[in-house]
Amino acid sequence: MRYPGQYLQFIEKFNEGEYYECHDLLEEIWMENKSDKFLQGLLQMAVGLYHREYGNIKGARWMFGNARKYLNRFGPVHWGLDVAGVVGYIEACESALPDVDVIPPGEAKAMVFPSLRLRIDTS
Repeated sequence: MRYPGQYLQFIEKFNEGEYYECHDLLEEIWMENKSDKFLQGLLQMAVGLYHREYGNIKGARWMFGNARKYLNRFGPVHWGLDVAGVVGYIEACESALPDVDVIPPGEAKAMVFPSLRLRIDTS
């Protein structure tokens, strides 16, 4: 299957921790089909990670919850991505968030937080 270039770039930028760029990349193709809950879920996961990096824990929690809800509709594999693994990662992220709404960005960036390396299975 051929995937949109923005999707492939999203995978690359996600693995580099460039979550704001991830959002921009997927938003381009999601805007063409706003009913695509797979792309919306990936977008919201990236935005959740961005919020967490900058201490907006409440925003991260909300985005992770929505991302999980949308991505649970797919899988275990969709567009070559291990969606079940991504959902498990989102759940781990939710569990790792402190029970506050906001923390200083420096503290947020120093947090031990789950990691995930995305890859597309082409088999």
